[in-house]
Parts: sequence; structure tokens; C-alpha cells
Amino acid sequence: MTSENTPSSGSGQPDPDEGAPRFVDKRRIDPETGQVRTPEEQVLADAESIAANAEETVVLEGLVEAQRIAAERLEELQRSQAAYYNLEQQYSSYVKRAKADQVAAHDRGVASLAEALIPVLDDIELARQHGDLTGPFASIAEKLQATLSRLGIQQYGEAGETFDPAVHEALMHAHSADVTEPTVQMVLQHGYRTADRVLRAARVAVVDPEA
Repeated sequence: MTSENTPSSGSGQPDPDEGAPRFVDKRRIDPETGQVRTPEEQVLADAESIAANAEETVVLEGLVEAQRIAAERLEELQRSQAAYYNLEQQYSSYVKRAKADQVAAHDRGVASLAEALIPVLDDIELARQHGDLTGPFASIAEKLQATLSRLGIQQYGEAGETFDPAVHEALMHAHSADVTEPTVQMVLQHGYRTADRVLRAARVAVVDPEA
């Protein structure tokens, strides 16, 4: 006798699979064949699962470690770049200072040489004024003055120019109605200077306008 609650197949006949065992433990079923694994197969499957989980754990741990190492290397690289930039800036400043010091040392050397030669230049000028600058002596004097000129040493001071106490030293004073401002009347000794420094002021006689 068939119970009313007993399900039947679509043909009206009892379902032959009715009452067949249903497996819910997926670990005991081979996902490829759908067959129940033997104990040996189950042990092997469990071992493979454990190995896979362990491998995944190792991979994740390795990834975390790799990320940590990468972060450390990036920080080291950034520190190295900052240190290199600072070193480059220091080197650039050093080069600029070295060049400036070199130029200053050159200028000081030229100034010292010129100051030592000024008495010689005064004697040459006196010899020229008295007509004694002739022969080999004249050639040597011209070469000396040309060399000083190439080093940037200039001779200055001319009669008729406006008196400037910054570059002239007045040794004599006179008055005249012919001038409207203090004027160099006579150059007693020429002055010498470089581009940025007066080595010796021109020594002159000055004529002032009458009051």
C-alpha cells in the first residue's frame, strides 16, 4: 500500500532513487568523479587541502614580508636621495665659494703686485717727463705697463677733470674765477686702480671756484 505522502515520479510510478543516501560531507566526495573517496583517498585529499592552505599561508606571509621589505627599501631610497640632494647642494655651494675665493685671491695678488710696483711706475713717469725714457729702458717700461694693463690695473688722473675726493688726493689748493666746481689743475702723481679698488689715489693740485 502506498502512502499519500509518498512522492512519485512523473509517470505515476515510484521514484527508483527514492530513499537513496544523500552525501552532504563534500570532503568525502571527489569533486571530479562525484564518487565517495576511499579512506586512503580521503587522507590524501585532506593532506592536499592542508598543504594548499599551508602554501596559501606561506604565500600570504611571503607577500606581507615582501611588502615590508619593499617599504623599507623605499624609505632607504628616499633617505639616500635626500642625502644625495643635500650633498649636491653642499658641493655646489663649495664650488661657488671656491671660485669666489680664487677670484678674490687673484685680485689680492694683482693688487699687491701693483702696489709694490707703484714707486717704479712713478720713476718711469718722471723719466718720461724729463725726456730720459729712451732706448731699451723705454721698451721695458712699455712692456711693464702693458702687462699691468692686461691684469686690469689702470693709471688715471688728468688735468681738467672734476675733483673727486674718493679717487683724488689734493696736495695743493688754489682759487680761480674760471671754474665753477673744484677741478684738478695739475696731476702731481698719477693714481692706480683696479675695477673695484683704488690702489693709490691720484695726487693732484686743485683749483676751487672763488667765493
